[in-house]
Amino acid sequence: MTQTVDRIEATGSPQARVDAWLSRFESALAARDVEAAAALFAVDNYWRDLVAFTWTIKTVEGRDEVAGLLGACLDRIDPSGFRTTGTPTEADGVTEAWLEFETATGRAKGHLRLKDEGAWTLLTSLRELKGFEERRNEQRPKGVEHGVVRGRKSWAEKREEEQTRLGYEQQPYVVVIGGGQGGIALGARLRQLDVPTLVLERNERPGDSWRKRYKNLCLHDPVWYDHLPYLPFPDNWPVFAPKDKIADWLEMYTRLMEVPYWTSTEVTSASWDEEKRQWLVTVVREGEELVLTPRHVVFATGMSGKPNLPSFPGMDVFEGDQHHSSQHPGPDSYGGKKAVVVGSNNSAHDICAALWEHGADVTMVQRSSTHVVKSDSLMELGLGDLYSERAVRSGITTDKADMIFASIPYRIMPQFQIPVYDAIRERDKDFYARLEAAGFEHDWGDDGSGLFLKYLRRGSGYYIDVGASELVADGKIKLAHGQVDHLTRDAVVLSDGTELKADLVVYATGYGSMNGWVADLVGQETADLVGKCWGLGSGTTKDPGPWEGEQRNMWKPTQKDGLWFHGGNLHQSRHYSLYLALQLKARYEGIPTPVYGLQEVHHKA
Repeated sequence: MTQTVDRIEATGSPQARVDAWLSRFESALAARDVEAAAALFAVDNYWRDLVAFTWTIKTVEGRDEVAGLLGACLDRIDPSGFRTTGTPTEADGVTEAWLEFETATGRAKGHLRLKDEGAWTLLTSLRELKGFEERRNEQRPKGVEHGVVRGRKSWAEKREEEQTRLGYEQQPYVVVIGGGQGGIALGARLRQLDVPTLVLERNERPGDSWRKRYKNLCLHDPVWYDHLPYLPFPDNWPVFAPKDKIADWLEMYTRLMEVPYWTSTEVTSASWDEEKRQWLVTVVREGEELVLTPRHVVFATGMSGKPNLPSFPGMDVFEGDQHHSSQHPGPDSYGGKKAVVVGSNNSAHDICAALWEHGADVTMVQRSSTHVVKSDSLMELGLGDLYSERAVRSGITTDKADMIFASIPYRIMPQFQIPVYDAIRERDKDFYARLEAAGFEHDWGDDGSGLFLKYLRRGSGYYIDVGASELVADGKIKLAHGQVDHLTRDAVVLSDGTELKADLVVYATGYGSMNGWVADLVGQETADLVGKCWGLGSGTTKDPGPWEGEQRNMWKPTQKDGLWFHGGNLHQSRHYSLYLALQLKARYEGIPTPVYGLQEVHHKA
């Protein structure tokens, strides 16, 4: 594509520049002049679409890809009414503006970054479907039927009747496998959209996926980052919530939001009936086996749901306690014992610190380098502009913060993050010097972009320091380096021959791709068909290319019709549950949803 565009007029107010661009953009779209619309973008540009144009989550880069998206989607999406929703701002040669517009089927919001040569970044996000809006604010349900009605049923009676029927007399349209934070958030969204849904949880109570973890576990993300949809935490909620408090909140939230939720329910298998275009999901609920027949199945089993339990020679002869970190009961019974924790990321640090506090002799086995960032520094420099009390005071709502974060395409996110971590490196240089002097192998990510990119690329390789690193720096938590070769009756032996005596071995060895659950419940063939979950294809450590531009398979259609994945941290569960719910709602209502740019599969696991 060789067409160019006149430079955006650099004079005038930011509002005038944005209005001029939007006018030209909308005129080109109305005329179906794809080339003219694409020419309004800078040569190096990034358009991130959350369902509004593509019915998926997709980023295109460069004018040719913009033209390809518009050529495929423009006629059926029929966008119009582009307008700003606030006063645009300008800094360092970039004008920023918040937008809203409509499509043939919905209402959307967006964000624009404009340079002299055209649009640098564009975010477009579907927010609601016309005619199928959530019943909230002015549309909220009345809650009572005034007048005198013979045989009237109370709200509680109606609710009990609904709960009794769903899954038996009435089949759900969506089954969500996994009732942790992701499944609960999605269940709440679908409930508000009147999509018949069942969330299935194998534990006895909502929140047990948190409640049953090691007792000192707490959130390392601050409260402003962690709100659930519809019901934010109260303003006296602790900045870093203990896991039992989060568990109780999830249990309460499930009840108040009326999430259709089955506890003590184990999914034993799932298969696709091609003729009927539905799933057959076999479950055992409180000892009773039954088969559900939804049209869609969402795996919300969590990024931390499929433990990577290693298989080392000698594990069968080791006489002490050994378990994966997900099964760690806490430190209470290990006072005076020798503990070896294999791993050096978040869980490893938390468990090591708690064991040390309870009098254990603790050794951390660091198998590869780890990025560490102090919690206070991350709060102030990494999150403070978007997720903090300071941000709230400046008018940054949770939704606006989520949209700001979403507006930065993953390709250029490192250039936004590297300066943050350069500042942290300088601020805490004495801390890092002490940590590395103690022998801890530290890194800043392959390109110096720090924690967030490590999380997005591989979901591992970092620790948010809330105290354990001081124990490492002081030598109170001992360090060993290398790979585990084997175990003996009473020791862990590393590949260099180092022998670590142990009464307890904790394998803080992380978790596998979520498609591992698909392999277990549906079959390896289907797991291979949809491919690996998570990662961007950045070509960095543990995130092999080619470049995807979005998280693999997450919150969007997969290569298997009717099979979806939902998960991530509380922020992602909150934000992306909206877009997944809208995609499912559209299908439930029979709205055509042709997907542009369905993700190809390059990695099976």
